[in-house]
Amino acid sequence: MAERYLEAIIRHLAGKNYQPLKVLQLARRMGVADSDYDAFRDAVKQLKDAGRVVLAAGNALSLPDVTDRVVGTYRASSRGFGFIVPNTPNALGDLFVPEGQSLDAITGDVVAARVIKHGRREGRKAYNGRIVEIIERGNSRFVGELDRADRPEPLWFALPQGRTLADPIVIEDVGPAAKVGQKVVVEIVRYPVGTELARGVIVETLGQAGPIDVETQAIIREHGLPDEFSEAVSADARTAATAFEGETDGDDREDFTALTVVTIDPTDARDYDDAISITAGKGGDFTLGVHIADVSAFVRQGSALDGEAQLRGNSVYFPRRVVPMIPEVLSNSVCSLQQGQLRYVKTVMIDYDADGCVLRSKFANAKIRSAKRLTYEQAQDILDGKIDGYDADVVRLVRAMQTLARRIQARRRKAGMLSLDLPEVKLVLDDDGGVIDAVQADNSYTHTIIEMFMVEANEAAARLLNRLGVPFLRRIHNDRGPETGGHLAEFIRACGYKIPKNIGRFDMQALIERVRGRPESYAVNMALLKTLEQAEYSTMHVGHFALASDCYCHFTSPIRRYPDLTVHRMIDDHLRGRLKENAQPDAAEMTALGKHCSFTERRAQEAERELRSLLVLQMLAGHVGELFDGVVTGITNFGVFVQSVKYLVDGLIKLEDLGDDWWEPNPKAGTVLAQRSGKVIRMGDLVTARITNVDLARRQLNLVLEARPGSGDKSATKTDKKSPKKGKRRPKKKAGKGS
Repeated sequence: MAERYLEAIIRHLAGKNYQPLKVLQLARRMGVADSDYDAFRDAVKQLKDAGRVVLAAGNALSLPDVTDRVVGTYRASSRGFGFIVPNTPNALGDLFVPEGQSLDAITGDVVAARVIKHGRREGRKAYNGRIVEIIERGNSRFVGELDRADRPEPLWFALPQGRTLADPIVIEDVGPAAKVGQKVVVEIVRYPVGTELARGVIVETLGQAGPIDVETQAIIREHGLPDEFSEAVSADARTAATAFEGETDGDDREDFTALTVVTIDPTDARDYDDAISITAGKGGDFTLGVHIADVSAFVRQGSALDGEAQLRGNSVYFPRRVVPMIPEVLSNSVCSLQQGQLRYVKTVMIDYDADGCVLRSKFANAKIRSAKRLTYEQAQDILDGKIDGYDADVVRLVRAMQTLARRIQARRRKAGMLSLDLPEVKLVLDDDGGVIDAVQADNSYTHTIIEMFMVEANEAAARLLNRLGVPFLRRIHNDRGPETGGHLAEFIRACGYKIPKNIGRFDMQALIERVRGRPESYAVNMALLKTLEQAEYSTMHVGHFALASDCYCHFTSPIRRYPDLTVHRMIDDHLRGRLKENAQPDAAEMTALGKHCSFTERRAQEAERELRSLLVLQMLAGHVGELFDGVVTGITNFGVFVQSVKYLVDGLIKLEDLGDDWWEPNPKAGTVLAQRSGKVIRMGDLVTARITNVDLARRQLNLVLEARPGSGDKSATKTDKKSPKKGKRRPKKKAGKGS
């Protein structure tokens, strides 16, 4: 049992917000059950004996101090410096590598660095690193755009997309079909050394840069997303789909086909993996039925299909293309809860009292037939009284859903559930996939209804497996450390609000409500988000901070998430009475699977965000010189980030482009002060910016400051507060100079 805690303890101690705690305090912070405390203590002892954790003052646990040599993964910055994420975490976290000290390392390389003391930073000893060895290259293939320099002899090179490799790659042996502007995949044959550029060969040509299908494929290759199924996997999927016999099979399943069941999804949804039913009882009680596509009935553990689904970890959704976790013959067919079709489901029936509190939950292998496929907008129309054309049973169901969801939402909010107010926009594409407009994404209450029901079902599944005492993939979200509160409070004060230094859930709730609808809302909500740890998959019983849930997992999307599929299989074993007979994965295997699925989830999110950003930047590239309204979302030592209110993409205004003054940035306070004029720019300020340059390869939007809307001022407004602490002075430069 102790093994299940080893890596979780290390990760927790390595967190940026960790403060040394005694063993019992640490166990409580990590949500360890009393029954598991002995195993937790054994894990701590093993780590102490191995030298991976040490006792600090007062017998508090911490990671070892940094040694003279650090081995880890390098992450380069576009500004020349970088960081090393140590393989073995230490008390000081990531190691800073100054410009010129990185050897020829690029992002993703495993490197060894010599550690050099460098004074103190924020009251702690500071260290820099000098890379002395490239142990293993992290990436040998890059996606770039072909170009040619006309010298006495033409020199072909590829401009890498993204920010992993900043300099061009010289291309050897370019074929006769090569054209300037083609997107290509390049294999590195010699890495950059000093001033010499990397050299490589083209291994795949994706097409001419620009069209959405080419750019999507380029991002798929850049992020290493598996996008083709082998014949063995496809054969498994076809066999599973063909074997589904509908009415004559599944006699051992509970029959819920008489229930009125609906799905509610986005207009452009490609698969439907959750459906809802509600039965009203006496005295305001409700029974909620959450019916989830039973993918485990088709994807058998140990099959080629299962192996591929595990490798992918999740589906990836692009504007005009999906990279699915399982083949479409399953995900868009027999596993999808299509209207009028009999489908297999894992169902949880949850009984609620009149206050929306859970009385009991029951799981079942079942079959349903969806009465109606609704979009979020259609469901909202029903709630708004537009019921023409809808069956009376469907109308009653949707109205009951709203009633129950409001009760659940009130209960969860009272418990401390956080709902950050971060705007979303929907991109409007033309027939060729280019962005022509952006509109506010639908935010009708029907989205909240489904969110509440999915959270309830996920929590019910976690409670069941937790009670059964089997290791399973939980969805965990660690609490914030207390030392983030000071920096956050300083920033929030710069936005004109006050919060306690040790901010808690309810303080965050109140702040979100106070800024709702105001210009600074986005900046404040983003600042709160950045103080939170990223949710992940783990066997640790930590709970989910943002949802105020003590026990949580993912159960509701097995078509597109592998962790949900593992939960379905365990519930299936339980329902069939064979949970104890079947060998469950040990904690170490489950921990490794959690790390893998957390990685594939982050990879998918990064790829989806990058394509969205690229499509917007392609559109903005045709509007250089034009103005847009934006909100200040970031202050750094080199400039100010401004987000377009309409398109939600960030652009950079360099300090020298803020105006003719000496500008002093204070990133912690979220301000930039003009020393001569006393003008100040704050996080959350509304500004007007002019587009000066769009670098599609680097995904960068460069701006100059024009004015604050309605102020008539051409730079910023004058401060009536004390100046922040001075930083490094910047030379005066004319505003409007290109970057």
